[in-house]
Amino acid sequence: MAKENKVIDANGSSVGKIVAAVAVVAVIIIVLLNSFTVVTAGHSGVIVTFGDVSENVLSEGLHFKIPFVQQIVLVDNRVKKAEVSDASSASKDLQTVTSTIAVNYKVLNSYSAELYQNVGMDYESLIITPAIQECVKAVTAKFTAEELITNRQNVSDQMMELLRQKIGSYGIDIQIFNITGFEFTAEYNAAIEAKQTAQQNALKAEQDLQRIKVEAEQTVAKAEAEAEAYRLKSEQLTTEIIISNYIEKWDGKLPTVVSGDGGTMMIDLSALLEQMSGKSQSGNTAPVYTAPAASQPAEETPEE
Repeated sequence: MAKENKVIDANGSSVGKIVAAVAVVAVIIIVLLNSFTVVTAGHSGVIVTFGDVSENVLSEGLHFKIPFVQQIVLVDNRVKKAEVSDASSASKDLQTVTSTIAVNYKVLNSYSAELYQNVGMDYESLIITPAIQECVKAVTAKFTAEELITNRQNVSDQMMELLRQKIGSYGIDIQIFNITGFEFTAEYNAAIEAKQTAQQNALKAEQDLQRIKVEAEQTVAKAEAEAEAYRLKSEQLTTEIIISNYIEKWDGKLPTVVSGDGGTMMIDLSALLEQMSGKSQSGNTAPVYTAPAASQPAEETPEE
């Protein structure tokens, strides 16, 4: 019996040693695993020691930390987007404007610990969104509703600058500020549409008036040119030109006229030209052509 007890004690002692060794190894592994941390790309690590936030910030990569004592909080330093779709404000002319704003921002690495300590990880809803709404209200009040549309880039620049002043002290850098939409009341939209229609009609009427003026000037110029051409042609019209033109177009037959009793008579061309020449020299601008009188036929002698 004594021998059996010794065998059991020996076996129990061996098992205990194995369990203890395994426990020690497990503890060592756990300690080692908790002694290192990895800061992923685009992030920074904030060191927290029993609740105390260190000013030192860990960069990307593998780092050593005190196991079970220090905690590493990852802060995202990549560009993020904050969007406000119901920023309601009033313009300078007291028109209600609803703006949609999209802002691209990032947290600077050197401010990660301070931002985490003073604000926490919910900084977008606590700081950025309220600041955007306030900036929209402040800048919108400087412009009329029409200027908000026509000077949109200037409005955007002023909002972006004011937002930087408000949240820059937290280490939040504004990358891009976009006004993605301006919405006005239905009454104002109807007024704008009516104004645009009136301007278009006025512009069309002005263009029509200019066109009518140009067409009238063209008609006058054309009439003056035709009158001048006729005057020059009349001054240059001579007896020789008339004779020359007539000869060029003459078909070789003497001109005839029909008398009142149905007969025909030949016109003495030379006498006609002499008459025309005499009329023109006497100062008449339009010569009158007189056909020579036709000879009366001889009366028949009655038969006895």
